[in-house]
Amino acid sequence: MKRYFVLFALILSVPFFIQAQDFVDALRYSQIQTQGTARSGGMGNAFGALGGDFTSVSINPAGIGLYRSGEFAVTPNMNYTKVNSTYYRTDSEDTNYKLSLNNISYVSAIPTKATSEAGIISVNIGLGYNRIKDFNSNAIMTGNNVKGSYLDYFADNANAAPQIWNDYYEELAWKTDLLLHDDNNDEYWHDIQGRDIQHAGYGQNQRKTKSQSGSIDEYSFAIGVNFNHKLYLGTSVGITSIYYKESTQIFEEDAQNNIPYFNDMSFNSDLNTTGNGYNFKFGAIYKPINEIRLGVSIHTPTFYKLHDSFETSMHSSITYDDGTTNYDEYSPYSNYNYRLETPLRATFSGAVIIAKKGLISMDYELVNYGNAKFRNDGNGNDFVVKNQDIADVYKSAGNIRIGGEYNVAKGISLRAGYELQQSAFNTNAFGALQANSDANLKVYSAGLGYRSGLFFADVAYRYSVLDNFELPYPTPISNSYPAPQMAAINTVKNNVLFTIGYKF
Repeated sequence: MKRYFVLFALILSVPFFIQAQDFVDALRYSQIQTQGTARSGGMGNAFGALGGDFTSVSINPAGIGLYRSGEFAVTPNMNYTKVNSTYYRTDSEDTNYKLSLNNISYVSAIPTKATSEAGIISVNIGLGYNRIKDFNSNAIMTGNNVKGSYLDYFADNANAAPQIWNDYYEELAWKTDLLLHDDNNDEYWHDIQGRDIQHAGYGQNQRKTKSQSGSIDEYSFAIGVNFNHKLYLGTSVGITSIYYKESTQIFEEDAQNNIPYFNDMSFNSDLNTTGNGYNFKFGAIYKPINEIRLGVSIHTPTFYKLHDSFETSMHSSITYDDGTTNYDEYSPYSNYNYRLETPLRATFSGAVIIAKKGLISMDYELVNYGNAKFRNDGNGNDFVVKNQDIADVYKSAGNIRIGGEYNVAKGISLRAGYELQQSAFNTNAFGALQANSDANLKVYSAGLGYRSGLFFADVAYRYSVLDNFELPYPTPISNSYPAPQMAAINTVKNNVLFTIGYKF
């Protein structure tokens, strides 16, 4: 049972060793979800066999070959995220609003001089941007009468053999008089636990807040070729940009005044990641008959060069016999550069056109998250052990996208879609169960489209839901301290996308 919690301390808690990139970081930047135009978003982004929409460049670049004319489009997005948590039978909720730009694209269709519908009909070129991941959310988890403390983790590290002592963690607890040393027994301890672990104190209130912001954006240049209106080939080069910021605070207080000396404490951490990467995509779409379209595409890994900056701080309030003292301590500021290689992806797609009135489309994306790899960072780190951990923790996942469109009247279309993004976690890792092995992301979408001459406008609503588990702080390795209780997290995202465009 202990190893079960140890594993989740690694996977689900805040970063706990400076310059210690691990499988948490690998998954964060490998697990993506394309968010392009409103038409694609309303149809579950099932555009691997359809094309004719710039979102398809991030799925199957052959889709650019289906354009018959040039196009310019832009897609703003309103995102409302609500995160509910249950921790020690206490429910908490936090929200986040964000206005962003999901897509800007330009496509030029260049017809050849062919005098018949044979051979190469056109060569199409596209340039634009799609958002492929949104990080923005706020979360809070609150527990009362908690049977454990973040200080357990610090004390356990300080008592480890060999001792684990870090300027960003244990040093701050020591300087704020939260981590204490028993000279007679040569061991570290803290007031919350009580001096005798067999008669532990605890019972304090605990709160963790986490704010995440940023995105992964992909800037693409794509070229597609139309052969005989039956075979479409395409390729693209994508330049990705990452901005990620995470701020967390763990706050504990003796609200009932039952713990001698200790009043309250807070531990804060701030992580900022920036960087760029590049990838290549290759795809094909084939129409055996006009009503059927089949698609396949391959995405190379994205090769990232990333930069992390990290710092922590700690506050405490202690009441001594002669009065109350407040402490505030700050860690050094850390900067670290490293490289990440995300997994290769393959997508298989099919679509059926129904009597020129509608269509049904489906994509199946296969990706093995265990193939993500950190690469030599120039400081002599080869990441062999960490890459093996990635392979142990993560698995192959099959992501499904299904969408449909129906023309209800001239120039007006109704759309709907569904997406299932399978959990990246193995059922077992390091000899322990992983509670998030069934944490699948589900997305339900609907949309409306309007076409009039060369002008078009689309609107879509997307409802995303994810249920998973998270630890508020890392689990002590030894059995001397109680393991923290997991919080159940429910994340719901509501997105409204609006695309306006012009064909020429």
